[in-house]
Amino acid sequence: MSFFFEVLVAGLLSGVMYALVALGFVLIFKASGVFNFAQGAMVFFAAATFAGLQQEHHLSVWLALPLALVAMVVLGLVIERVVLRPLVNQPQITLFMATIGLAFFIEGMSQMFWGSTPRGLSIGIEDQPFQWVSDRLNINISQFDVFAAFVSGILVVLLALFFQRTRIGRALRAVADDHQAALSVGIPLQYIWAIVWAVAGFVALVAGMLWGARNGVGFSLTFTALKALPVLILGGFESIPGAIVGGLIIGASEKVAEVYLGPHVGGGIEGWFAYVIALAFLLVRPEGLFGEKHIDRV
Repeated sequence: MSFFFEVLVAGLLSGVMYALVALGFVLIFKASGVFNFAQGAMVFFAAATFAGLQQEHHLSVWLALPLALVAMVVLGLVIERVVLRPLVNQPQITLFMATIGLAFFIEGMSQMFWGSTPRGLSIGIEDQPFQWVSDRLNINISQFDVFAAFVSGILVVLLALFFQRTRIGRALRAVADDHQAALSVGIPLQYIWAIVWAVAGFVALVAGMLWGARNGVGFSLTFTALKALPVLILGGFESIPGAIVGGLIIGASEKVAEVYLGPHVGGGIEGWFAYVIALAFLLVRPEGLFGEKHIDRV
């Protein structure tokens, strides 16, 4: 039983990190109604920038962090100004295709600046179990996983409060509901989108640092970020609480499946089990646990 709880806790902690990545997608979707396919590339670029500043320019964590943050905020603002703003009021598929192009561009830019060789990333937290928990409960819980889950949870809560309690958050929700109506009451659409893309850049940096420190900085980070897609399908594309719940469900289920079902199906189940859950969930509740049902009258 202790081993089961160890696997479950590890999965839940990973799920919080999935929720953090999913949050970047939720931010853009709430503002523009578009799935930002480039969010995974932004996570990769953020991690590569932070690791490059540390290793190639020999900067400490406390110097590399603000510089990487500036780079991600600037990237978000440039994307909004150069790509998104000219496409205002265009069909959603046009915006989605633009984010696909952005994904390849950002991936290429990252490798041009920092190279394509995978590298490690250190944030000063060791990936080793808490000794007192191991001794007393016979459960190995990683210090890094707890730290990453704590940081992710704090960021998710702060952003949820930002959307619910601030004027900018309310304006963003108005923009998400109807662009034209928001413009008609004086809400500056470009200003709101600029803020959202800047915040999405910040979220990508935190996610990139945590996942890069855990798995290394390489092109595979873009696919790790896309693991947020099943999280969004479960929780809903517009819901921050849904991102949290969906992340916990995906993280726990894939870890338990890898340990208990993996030996019977040949292993590697952790890479695709989340998508099977998402596919099954689409058949039951396509809008997600916290999503709103849309009724089109014809």
